[in-house]
Amino acid sequence: MVSFLEFEKPVAELEARIIELRQTASVGDIDISGEINTLEQRADKMLSDIYAKLTPWQKTQVARHPERPHFKDYVAGMFDNFMPLAGDRAFADDQAIIGGFATLGERKVMVIGHEKGDDTASRVRHNFGMAKPEGYRKAIRLMELADRFGLPVVTLVDTSGAFPGVQAEERGQAEAIARSTEACLALGVPMVAAVVGEGGSGGAVALAAANRVLMFEHAVYSVISPEGCASILWRTADKASDAATAMQVTAQHLKGLGVIDRIVVEPVGGAHREPVQAIANLGAAIGEELDALSGLEPQALRTDRADKFLAIGI
Repeated sequence: MVSFLEFEKPVAELEARIIELRQTASVGDIDISGEINTLEQRADKMLSDIYAKLTPWQKTQVARHPERPHFKDYVAGMFDNFMPLAGDRAFADDQAIIGGFATLGERKVMVIGHEKGDDTASRVRHNFGMAKPEGYRKAIRLMELADRFGLPVVTLVDTSGAFPGVQAEERGQAEAIARSTEACLALGVPMVAAVVGEGGSGGAVALAAANRVLMFEHAVYSVISPEGCASILWRTADKASDAATAMQVTAQHLKGLGVIDRIVVEPVGGAHREPVQAIANLGAAIGEELDALSGLEPQALRTDRADKFLAIGI
């Protein structure tokens, strides 16, 4: 059963009532299917109405929903023949960033993305999707490998930000992020990035300096978390909702600003309610963008990328 967010409580109450009626109907002789159908229609309409007018802070909560699909789910549902490649050849293998060869439809690609984990053990193993320098250096290695073999690069971004620990800083976190961003911009092959949950600061940009940047309808992408922004501006995280609105973190805002290129529609109620459909929507969108970029020469791809980012804010 889907876990409900705070603003979904009216829907949760209706769903609970529907479950009660189904249990009653299963043990009794009374036909209450009509009442159940009516409540189901009310719940569907209520959910649709709620998601049609989400605030930026509510979208942030949806983007962070623990049941949203993660990198491993996209790999399983969107790609075939995935062959993971590990390590940065310098320090260690960072499990916050995973990548490897795969096929998307009939096309061979290099896929790289953040993995947050979906239970306590896996979240600790993947460091909640917060990559360390070795993670970004692994991404650089895989992007350069893809460039040598002429393989398009697909990245799936879902991180609250790069890991801010002392040891990560000692190992050159800022430089690793900068060099990963540079590697994206220097690729001579098509690159498509998709923000599938949270896109937090440089930790996200390091995998998203692509020819085409896609975002799920209820994903968020920002230079700092709403809580972090509120703590700086108002000295309290309680103003996170105001900060999210001010920062314009949603896909709809960012499409208007030219930061992203395409919004990928999610099923009603978010990707976590119908993950198979959400993954199919994203796969189709990425395939279309790769098709559009496939005829460009390496220098044209680099120029396209540079022009895209230089035009932001103009």
